[in-house]
Parts: sequence; structure tokens; C-alpha cells
Amino acid sequence: MATADIYSQALMDHVSHPDYNYEMDDATHTHEGVNPSCGDDLVLQVRLDDTGVIADASWTGHGCAISQASADMMSDLVIGKTVAEARDACELFGQMIRGEQAAQDRLDELDEASCLEPISHMPARVKCAELAWRTLDEMLSNEGQA
Repeated sequence: MATADIYSQALMDHVSHPDYNYEMDDATHTHEGVNPSCGDDLVLQVRLDDTGVIADASWTGHGCAISQASADMMSDLVIGKTVAEARDACELFGQMIRGEQAAQDRLDELDEASCLEPISHMPARVKCAELAWRTLDEMLSNEGQA
């Protein structure tokens, strides 16, 4: 696969004009994610409303185009979802980006993040794409557990 094949218009739009790259003033949850293999680093912030729905999501940090676009796409996707729905999306994205066939019939649930699927054929870039998703899943893993 040629490197140019992974740089879709959607990916480039999120890199050039990210909607969710800012520090949130009223976040209820914050978690840092680091990809030690390449140095990508991000801080993910979400605000849960009183019913456990993600009311807002944002990220700050630095890294490659893939990690930044993926973080922006993920932020857009999870707003309005419950914690369980967001964690399910993280699992689905992980399956897709690791090339596991179980996710193929559900890719439309990932909206434009599904355009990152070709990265599954580039093992060195998988961790870049999944950084934000792993960070969100880690952040929410204890949410709602008594």
C-alpha cells in the first residue's frame, strides 16, 4: 500500500482544520495518552452530563497527521454517546485498525473514522491511529462502576 493512500481528504481536513483541538474549561475527565514508539502525545478531555452522556470532547497535543486526525474524528463521533456507547466505538475502532474481520460489517458506525481502515495494513502506523481511542477507553474504563 502506498503511503499516499492513507491520506484521504477527510484525514487531511481534520489535520488542516481540527474542530476539537482545544483545551476545555469545564472537563469532567482528563487523561493523557502517549505513543512511546513515535512520540505522539495527547491530552483528551471530555465533559459528561448528569445522565452520563458525553456532552463535549476535545484534545490537545502533538503528533503525526494520523494521530491528530484520528483524535479529531473520535471526538466528533463520541459527542452525544453514553459511556458504554463510546467504549463500544473504541473497541470497534480497535478491531478495524488491527484488521480484525469482526468489525468489517459495522464500519459505518465509525462514520468518517472508517476512512482510517487502510492504516490497518501499515503496522507501524496503527498505534498512531488508535492513540486517542485507547486514551478515551482508558479514561472511561471505571466510569459508571460503583
